[in-house]
Amino acid sequence: MFLAFAFAYFFSALLRAVTATLAPVFSDELRLSAGELGLLAGAYFLGFSAMQLPLGSALDRHGPKRVLLVLLSVAVIGCAAFAASTSFVHLLLARLLIGLGVSACLMAPLTCYRHHLGQAAQLRTNSWMLMTGSLGMLSSTLPVQWLLPVLGWRGLFAAVAGLLLLAMVLIHALVPADGARSPAPAPATSGYRDVFMHPVFVRMAPLAFFCYGGLLALQSLWIGPWLTQVAQLSAGDAARGLFAVNLSMLLAFLGWGLVMPRLVHAGWTAERIIGRAWPLGVLCLGLIIGLGPAAGAWGWALWCVLTSVVSLSQPAVGQAFPPALAGRALSAFNLVIFAGVFALQWGIGLLIDGLRLAGWSPVVAFRTTFGLLLLCCLVSFLWLRWYGASRGDTTRATAASS
Repeated sequence: MFLAFAFAYFFSALLRAVTATLAPVFSDELRLSAGELGLLAGAYFLGFSAMQLPLGSALDRHGPKRVLLVLLSVAVIGCAAFAASTSFVHLLLARLLIGLGVSACLMAPLTCYRHHLGQAAQLRTNSWMLMTGSLGMLSSTLPVQWLLPVLGWRGLFAAVAGLLLLAMVLIHALVPADGARSPAPAPATSGYRDVFMHPVFVRMAPLAFFCYGGLLALQSLWIGPWLTQVAQLSAGDAARGLFAVNLSMLLAFLGWGLVMPRLVHAGWTAERIIGRAWPLGVLCLGLIIGLGPAAGAWGWALWCVLTSVVSLSQPAVGQAFPPALAGRALSAFNLVIFAGVFALQWGIGLLIDGLRLAGWSPVVAFRTTFGLLLLCCLVSFLWLRWYGASRGDTTRATAASS
């Protein structure tokens, strides 16, 4: 079951991150500005985010296997359309369709794990799904760079369409049928209002938007342009740098999957771990901004590893709700994350373009923009601490009871 889900999620993550590697190709071939490049990359997340609320209801009502198979067929069509696109508008619409199609590639597995596995196993499989995603993002760097002269970017997307069809076959064959060990129906009054008003959700939401969303926005797009425009690396060197970044993320998620069951048994909660480890990532981002052109791929790799702890917020939110609401809770939280990714990817591009039009150098524009992201992350962390303190034992008791 895990391997079938992971195979599909691998290509979802590859499609998410491949624009970072293809950015120089799109800029040269299609003459895209930073804002257009950010919009093209962010269209995936716009489609992805738009599906999250209906996706959550569908997962709870119809089951993860059936929903995932239907949406993956949309992703296949989107990849084929992207390969055949002849204009920026066509690329934008096709990438939006891809985002819609792969929107269940993580939520469907997490919902299925919530129904079938215990708490420690859920944290492990969550981390290892993210490890699989990192492997997909890793493959979007040097392997894609190597395949470009052979397949071209159009051939690459056509090949991914075929591999997603194979993923659908594997899911159909290996994932348990919907309804096996399904939870009891949710009460009639339960729904998204209960999810969005839940103390754990409210506490984690800014962290999801700015910190988790910022991690994905930079990892899947803006680290690449930093390496080429600020650190002045060639496209090949930048692809190798992105390979190192994504390899470090893969190892980080592998490590989280190995240690989380032991930490849970030792009494550590996800938000306690976040509170202890995540500030190190803030310090690292501040160091990168301070170093400017001297901050290369290894600095970004360290930042991604230190910031990866925010991924523990997602299963923590899922476990705060009963299984009958798991799909809605996880999808609502995912909506916050990927709304953040879309807003930050596009917003970063627009701000960089605006500062450069005002006469600022690329280095200063990038450093200023990333400095604003750092400020937003700090405010999110303060909210996490303040809201928890203001709620007192009530929030902790709610999380513990889950």
